[in-house]
Order: sequence, then structure tokens, then C-alpha cells
Amino acid sequence: MMPHNELRLLPWSGPDGKPCFLSTGGTGGTLSRLADRTEAAQLDVAVELLEHAQEVLADESSPPEELRLVASDLTDALRDALRVAASRGHRLPTPGTSDHGDSNEAPYLPAGAFG
Repeated sequence: MMPHNELRLLPWSGPDGKPCFLSTGGTGGTLSRLADRTEAAQLDVAVELLEHAQEVLADESSPPEELRLVASDLTDALRDALRVAASRGHRLPTPGTSDHGDSNEAPYLPAGAFG
């Protein structure tokens, strides 16, 4: 669980393109749940886009415009996936600060942390 003094990187940017952060207090409020659902949707889109990109690349007759569109969409999906990875990585417990007592114990992550 995230300490209350930590900020969570949200899976969207502000109007000026700067990162948005949320101080949740570790309670899993409405905005935190919305961020979880948004991250899951972004990762689902990335999986679907990867499958589509593989099909386009396998078709030697794909026009250059379609290849550019796929490359642009993949760039957006990669940006989103990297933001999700950074946000989730930042929320991992630091070794030696486990609330479970044994600092040699692997960190506990709920299944939802893996999308």
C-alpha cells in the first residue's frame, strides 16, 4: 500500500501535457479506481494494437500510409505503457520497508497491480 505522503503518477496528462499526480493516502478512492481502470484500458489497447501491427507488418502489400498510422499508434501506446510502468514501479515497496515484518520477504502485490 502506498504511504500517504507519496504521489501517484496518473495515466493521463494535464492540459499542458505535464504529468498529473494524485495524493491518495492509500485509501483507494474514486479517482484512484478511475486511474486503475484507465491503466488497464491503456494496456488492453496496447495488446490489441500490437496484434494489429503484426498483421500489417506481415502483409507486404500494406501501403506506407497504413504503416505510418500503425507506427504513430504504437508510439502512443508505448508512451502510455511506459507511464503505467513508471507509476506502478514507483508504488512498489522499497526493500527493507515491508509492513510484513521480514525485510527479506518478497513484496506483496495484489493481482490488480498486474493489469
